[in-house]
Amino acid sequence: MNNLLLVLLMACGGLAVAVQPSINARLAQKVGSFESSLLSFAVGTLAMVAVVMIFGRGSLRSVGSVSWWELTGGFLGAYFVTMTIFAVPRLGTAAVMAIVIAGQLVTGALLDQFGAFGLRQVPLTTPRGVGILLLCLGASLVLRK
Repeated sequence: MNNLLLVLLMACGGLAVAVQPSINARLAQKVGSFESSLLSFAVGTLAMVAVVMIFGRGSLRSVGSVSWWELTGGFLGAYFVTMTIFAVPRLGTAAVMAIVIAGQLVTGALLDQFGAFGLRQVPLTTPRGVGILLLCLGASLVLRK
């Protein structure tokens, strides 16, 4: 997969992440907050079963060889989805996305700095730090009403 296609697909991912909390919050009005989160993951699980059946090249049998912490992504995803369901109706979609993006960028920069989880180390340079600071300041402006 070339980098341009990857950038476009990730931009679409950003769109999906921005729209998902509002959709889930709307669903929560009809079925309940935790129930909305459950339904979101159930539909996502069904979609991923189809993707694995069509495109999968790995082996689910290898799950026994992974460390416990490598399975926490599902818990973290459930936490994220559930918290956005509670936050969007109270703070608004733009405010929640600003908080999420700022949190993601700060965390991502720290993970890069230390090469966490065995990934490539990317130093936190002054320009990167200034960019993160500006984004956090922008997020605080979005939170103001």
